[in-house]
This record gives sequence, C-alpha cells and structure tokens, in this order.
Amino acid sequence: MSSTKQNENDSSNKLDKIVLAGPFATVSHPLIHIVKSGALSDVAKEVEFRLWRNPDQLRAIVLEGSVNFVAVPTNVAANLYNKRQKIKLLNVSIWGILGMMTRDENLKTLADFKGKEIVVPFRSDMPDIMLKELIKAQGFDPDKDFKLIYVSNPINAMQMLILRRASHALLAEPAISMALRKTGSFPLKAIAPNLFRSADLQDEWAKAFNTDNKVPEAGMAVLGEVDEKVVDRFSVEYKKALNWYKDNPVEAGIETAEVLPMLDKNAIADSIKYVTLESISAIQSKDKLEFFFEVLKKSEPKLIGGKIPDDGFYYKAEQ
Repeated sequence: MSSTKQNENDSSNKLDKIVLAGPFATVSHPLIHIVKSGALSDVAKEVEFRLWRNPDQLRAIVLEGSVNFVAVPTNVAANLYNKRQKIKLLNVSIWGILGMMTRDENLKTLADFKGKEIVVPFRSDMPDIMLKELIKAQGFDPDKDFKLIYVSNPINAMQMLILRRASHALLAEPAISMALRKTGSFPLKAIAPNLFRSADLQDEWAKAFNTDNKVPEAGMAVLGEVDEKVVDRFSVEYKKALNWYKDNPVEAGIETAEVLPMLDKNAIADSIKYVTLESISAIQSKDKLEFFFEVLKKSEPKLIGGKIPDDGFYYKAEQ
C-alpha cells in the first residue's frame, strides 16, 4: 500500500475533533499540554480545550453534549450521574489543593479562624464543601462560629486579600502562589499586607476523619458515548501530561499561562510543589471516593445527587 493511501486510511479512522473542558484550576493544566503537544493526534484530527468559568457553565457543558472529556470536582460528577446524565468518572488527579491564607501569621489551624471573616470562592462547590465539612467535624457551626463571605471565584478572593478588603481566605492553588507573588514584589510589597500560608485543608481532613490527607477532590470524566480506544488513549496521555507538568514546573507555567492569561506563569510554577497530583483511575479510587461521598451524604445529600453513585459511575466498572 502506498504511503499516500495509508495516510488517507489513517485519517479516515480519526475523529474529526475531541473537545476537552475544564476550569482554570490545576486539574485542567495537563489538558493544555495534551493539546499543545499534539498527544492525541493519532485519534483525532483536532483537539480543542474549552474553559468553564463557574459551576453553572460546567453543568451547561454536560447538558449540551458538545464535550468529550471534562475536568470536574468529584462530587459534581456524582451529582450529575445521579441525575441520569451521561457521565462516568475516569480518574482522580487532584488529591490536595486547598489551603487557608491570612494576614495573621499566628493563625495555624482551622479552629484558629473561629469568629473571623473568611472569603470563600464557589459557594456550595468543592472549596466551600471541604471547609464546611471540616468545621462541622471539629464541633463548630459554619453559620454561627465562622463568618463566610462568598465570591464567584478564587481570583476574586485573592484580589480581596491583596487589596486589604479581607484578612483571611480559603484558596486553591495556584491562587495561593499568585497572592504570595503579587504581595512579595514591588510595588505591592510596599503597600500590601504580608500574607501567610495557614491551615492545609487536607491535613485538617486527615485529623478530623482519622484518615490520610489524600482527598479525592477532582479528576477527569468522560461524557456521552466515546469509543473505548479513544478513552484509553486519553487516559494514558493525561497521566503522561500530569507527570510532565509535575516534572517541568517552569515550562508548565509558561505553557499554561499562554492559554489561561489570568494566571501568572511564575505562580503556576511555584504552586506545583504544593498540590498533591496523581492520576489514579476512578475504580482504584473508589474506596476513598465513597468515604468522601458518605461524609457529604450524611451532611448534605444534594451535593452528590442524594445517594452514593452505583458502580456505573466508575468508567469500566461494569466490565
């Protein structure tokens, strides 16, 4: 067979397009490397990354059916599955990304923030969920013992800290590293308050629930009907991209900031060592996911769609 004929056959076997979607958070950054490196060029003529900016946009993406793979908080994936959406969790890759920031270096634990105003992004989604569950697990009432101020995203929370409109915030990386970068350099260094890393929410989780500090916070899900070979190829390339991201922080920062200019390339590089990143299949993560979901179900069942998802939620669990 001639090389021209072979190329035509190879091209005809490819999908026209694979669409990947995610937020500007770390869970999406390997997706950008997949697109830029052409890692899936053997299975698709085009690979596109789409940004979702808030939970409503995420839910719209799922309902539209125009995306193949989406980066998603694990509880949202469970919620959508329990509402009969065509979504299966493929992996968990974010196991620790949330922490407290403060102007007061004496605040070391979550309990130290009792009675104080805390800026929190994404009401009723992962950061807020983790914070409230930890507050309750430690015997406090999130509505009475803490003053939670909600904003639409981590960048807004970070800016409130920098502009002295807030003294304490719950943030996810790389927003934490961005805040430290901004207040540590001129001219903000001369006028902005010093900011400090405080309580690590994953360490607080381990203490509160007598477990380790790996919390299944976010991962990748497959939407609709996608050929098994394509899903397998994506899984392999996502893990490769995640490992590249961890091993090449400077290059990862530059690459990611080109696509997500609201993020700072140096802060992205800084943040990588503070995030627990490991791509583990959803099936292998099932015990930790179900423990996490049980905590949410006991406290607020609607966060996972009212029940623990069955085995169909886990990609290939039925095989």
